[in-house]
Amino acid sequence: MSNLLPPGYCLLTGSTLDRSLLVKFLQRTYRELFPTGEVDHLALTVEQYFSKETPLWWVEWTDPDAPPLDGMPSARSIHPIAGLWLGNAIDQVNGDRHAHIFLLYVTPNHRRRGLGSALVRYAENWARARGDQQIGLQVFQSNQPALHLYQAMGYQTQSLWMVKFLNKDR
Repeated sequence: MSNLLPPGYCLLTGSTLDRSLLVKFLQRTYRELFPTGEVDHLALTVEQYFSKETPLWWVEWTDPDAPPLDGMPSARSIHPIAGLWLGNAIDQVNGDRHAHIFLLYVTPNHRRRGLGSALVRYAENWARARGDQQIGLQVFQSNQPALHLYQAMGYQTQSLWMVKFLNKDR
């Protein structure tokens, strides 16, 4: 993976000890997309789905002169500027298990440097190595930079996740 990352960055394997850091990264990405939305529920998502079967990787900036980034220290003194969390999904058409990208996040001051595409390629290679035939993800329509990245990397819309908000008064 190191050869996929731009110079000055390194990949670290996360562990279940990184639970609180993962929650912070999830909350951060949702706050960017939905500034007035609630994010506390994301801790429950991590509690329910983060395990040894759902791998996590961090990217650190290795510049020795750089201060701790974004005020996000962890118990293991990791100061990541990007994160990748993978999970498992089931293809509802054929029943096959496949990888699912739960989180791909790069801090704003490190975007547009190739980190996102490097992490997607890493996820794809990891999925291929375990025998998966596909990889999936969910992206919000309002997240145009992410949509452009995924489309440029060959991802296609397979289905639409539709929602209807129900009014409790009716």
